[in-house]
Amino acid sequence: MKNKSVVCWLSLLGGPFGLARFFMFGLRDSVGWALLFMSLLGLYGFERAQSFGLDDPLSWWLVPLLGLSIAISALHTLYWGLMSADNWNSLYNPATDVASASGNTGWLTVIALVLSLMLGTTALLSSLAYGFQRYFESQIEEAQKLSQ
Repeated sequence: MKNKSVVCWLSLLGGPFGLARFFMFGLRDSVGWALLFMSLLGLYGFERAQSFGLDDPLSWWLVPLLGLSIAISALHTLYWGLMSADNWNSLYNPATDVASASGNTGWLTVIALVLSLMLGTTALLSSLAYGFQRYFESQIEEAQKLSQ
């Protein structure tokens, strides 16, 4: 039995590392592994930015991957949390009754959805702003070198 509230909270808290995807579909889920890989690369980019400073071009490309994986897991939370109880039980609990309580949307699910909207939007916009800012600053620096 897969409970919708448990899956939403797993996706919110451990989604960037693929925990909810692995819980739902097993360890062979390629999307879960891609989320884990993107998150680890993003954390590595964040570590490079702290070690080598903000002028490290590799970190400009790697840090936004962490924000993107957080945003993708927030979308998964929204998808699962907004699914009707009938669809949830027919897809993820086919051995039970369609009206089973495991697919119901309770307050815990709603709180996870609200937090998912806040966290996913913040992560996506922050990573886009960071990546574009670093890119355009590098373009300005290169233009200044050419003009001298």
